[in-house]
Amino acid sequence: MTTFGIDLGTTYSCIAHVDGRRGPVISKNADGDDSTPSVVFFESATNVIVGKQAKNVAKISPELVVSLIKRSIGQPGVELRFHDVAHTPESISALILKELVRAAEESTGETVTDVVITVPAYFGVREREATRNAGQIAGLNVLNLVPEPVAAALHYEALTFEGDRTILVYDLGGGTFDTTVIQMRGHDISVVCTAGDHELGGADWDAQLANWLLERFMAEHPGSEAETSEQFLQLLATEAEDLKRALSRSESKKHSMSFDRAALRVELTRDDFERMTADLLERTFAMTQRTIEVAAGKGVTSFDEVLLVGGSSRMPAVAAGLRQRFGFEPRLHEPESAVAKGAAQFALIESVKIALPAEEDGGATQLSTVADQLGISTEQVATLAAKRVTSVVPRAFGVEVQSPGHAEADADGIVVDHILKANDPLPATPPVRQYYTAQPNQTRIELSVCEQAGEVESARPDANRTIGSGLISGLPPLPKGSPIDVLFEMGETGALRVRAVELTTGKDVVVELQVDGLSEAEVAQARISVAQYQVGN
Repeated sequence: MTTFGIDLGTTYSCIAHVDGRRGPVISKNADGDDSTPSVVFFESATNVIVGKQAKNVAKISPELVVSLIKRSIGQPGVELRFHDVAHTPESISALILKELVRAAEESTGETVTDVVITVPAYFGVREREATRNAGQIAGLNVLNLVPEPVAAALHYEALTFEGDRTILVYDLGGGTFDTTVIQMRGHDISVVCTAGDHELGGADWDAQLANWLLERFMAEHPGSEAETSEQFLQLLATEAEDLKRALSRSESKKHSMSFDRAALRVELTRDDFERMTADLLERTFAMTQRTIEVAAGKGVTSFDEVLLVGGSSRMPAVAAGLRQRFGFEPRLHEPESAVAKGAAQFALIESVKIALPAEEDGGATQLSTVADQLGISTEQVATLAAKRVTSVVPRAFGVEVQSPGHAEADADGIVVDHILKANDPLPATPPVRQYYTAQPNQTRIELSVCEQAGEVESARPDANRTIGSGLISGLPPLPKGSPIDVLFEMGETGALRVRAVELTTGKDVVVELQVDGLSEAEVAQARISVAQYQVGN
């Protein structure tokens, strides 16, 4: 059975599979396009439209349209209601996935069940698990999640066959930004370090350009109600994206706007656009600089290739800025499709490893059987079975502890002690950390597991967010200073497991901390709800 790779993007999404003869192939949508806008229009209580038509409807009925939902995935308490039905970011993402699957099944004649879904390299545990849940809600078997720059590197490797390489991937998508250093050595692809911001992307360039257009319109027509018209603002947002793309091809562009008999024609140059968005570009370069410095600390001081991935990396200012700031000669690497194609290759690797268990000796009979199942050669099976793809801890993770004298402690004397550090290689099992009860006669111990929230690690509680909690209760009154061992483990896929053991009593008390998010029951219920929708393009 064919496995599929899905690039579930903030602004655009696409799906691909590996064809034995042609290699990775993008499944076109109903409009004949490689990518589908990640926009959902709730037309009725039983029908939703995903893609270009939904994006166009946003100009008319913005209250029934959702876009940029990926920026909210994994965030607690986010709920949207349409036609008196509640939706989460996971269930809305599932509707996007269902449309991608529908189009892929229509174009390939295959049933889409087993998939790999991409995530930004900087996604934390909560966002990753929420993405996995979205796939399950869509009725898919999510074999794995793969970081977007790793997928891009996989596709690059398959195209070049250039042997050992060290690559810097600059991935500027519609809604997220990652910069990642990757090493390719023989059969191994490993992430050295990564950094990113899942609230920075091409949509922010669009927003600043739309604001500029609105300011120009209002300056010409003071008192106009245009600035309070949702339809006009939605139209500006769409036109800003088109204008941004045009300025990547041309030095200047004229644009006309009208509202309630008032009209304005403006001309915008590429230089003007680059000046008004220079702060956004600088944020990506600052993050790139930090990534380079972290890589240097790990012994990586040069790069064989700098790859530009993500549709927004087409903006000329990106390559020019990287050249001027860092002396790089970056190259565009199929920016809109590399991630999906790489995900398809990763999906094939996963399917081979499932079909060819590790205990098998890889004999000719077994290789031939798997090759027949997957429609590839025995040589390809052997190569894929040997390939290892490893990543790093995306952010720092730790627990809240009392440390009143700490410089970053809050008013209650609480700090976050990070046990897992960002960019530690995965799988990661740091040494057991020992803590002590802070009060006499404690009969319960509460644990709060936290994840770094900002771009830079900080012990301040407000610079972290709680992703899980646990309770050891029913203990006899413990003296102050009783020891508790805490062990963090993160697997190759980024799944986090935390154990806490109270030692003084001699009892083996273990708490398994589960990441907050949708429960199994909530995922099952969302799957039933989403299945009731007719999804179209």
